[in-house]
Amino acid sequence: MKQEVIGHVYDIQGYSVHDGPGIRTTVFTKGCPLRCLWCHSPESQNYQDELSYMALKCVGIEKCGLCLKACSKQGIGVSAPEKSLQNDELCSKIYINREKCNNCLECAKVCPAGALMPTGYDISVKDALERILKDKAFYGEEGGVTISGGEPMSQFAFTYELAKRCREEDITVCIDTTGYCKGELFDQIIPYTDLFLYDLKHMDTQRSKKLTGVNNELILENARRIASKGGKLQIRVPTIPKLNADLENMRRTAAFCRELGEAVTLVQILPYHRMGVPKYERLDRKYPVSNVEPPDEGFMEERLEIFRAEGLKVQLH
Repeated sequence: MKQEVIGHVYDIQGYSVHDGPGIRTTVFTKGCPLRCLWCHSPESQNYQDELSYMALKCVGIEKCGLCLKACSKQGIGVSAPEKSLQNDELCSKIYINREKCNNCLECAKVCPAGALMPTGYDISVKDALERILKDKAFYGEEGGVTISGGEPMSQFAFTYELAKRCREEDITVCIDTTGYCKGELFDQIIPYTDLFLYDLKHMDTQRSKKLTGVNNELILENARRIASKGGKLQIRVPTIPKLNADLENMRRTAAFCRELGEAVTLVQILPYHRMGVPKYERLDRKYPVSNVEPPDEGFMEERLEIFRAEGLKVQLH
């Protein structure tokens, strides 16, 4: 009997309209080899689970305190009492001592309010597909499944098997990828992938290393590789003022997209946003680019025009 492939994910989101064409179910895998300074999903970066704490949900130790009893490492402290948001009663909430916490997650198991949560969970391909099939009636002609991350190619056995099973169910598959993996893996998964949502973050390799933690040579090489082997690409360009949104980098990115030819079905320009900041707070991490502000409409329109000038189909996403 074939052993079921297990993946480690941090979410499966139904009715997703931002992760490829139409209405989709997005499977978010954990683990990523990049460390983009602007990453809006820090919980996706590490392959191992971390303890996430949403203070807003905590009901206070006066009503609960189960996490204190569950923690054997003294990784949980108690803050000074403050008035509850629900009433005028005093409420003493907890905080995580990250130096002592070993991410055993015992506290999350007993938290009745869901204030303490692990950042991921195991799931088999069979169970993931079962979840996906519940949404199949909503996909229509364009929709389907997107396997995202993190970097889904870092959990290749799970991503490959799930893509293959979806194809067997006549469900279209998108792979949302940074492009940073062995090229042979793309060769294997192209037959089961309708579209690659492919990030291009910076065209200069030294700048790429500084901003994302990795050089860009492999990323560019794999984009060319996918195009040469008949794969389809929807290029995504995160646009972050002060970091990668200068006109020279945008011009080089647009020229590269044009060189990929008909493989590129669409270029999406993604304006920087700060919606991920609360996630850093839940993990007690410092947000790396707190001095960057989202771009305005005029700023984005100037970048869009660069891609239009190359004859590319472009969209503000």
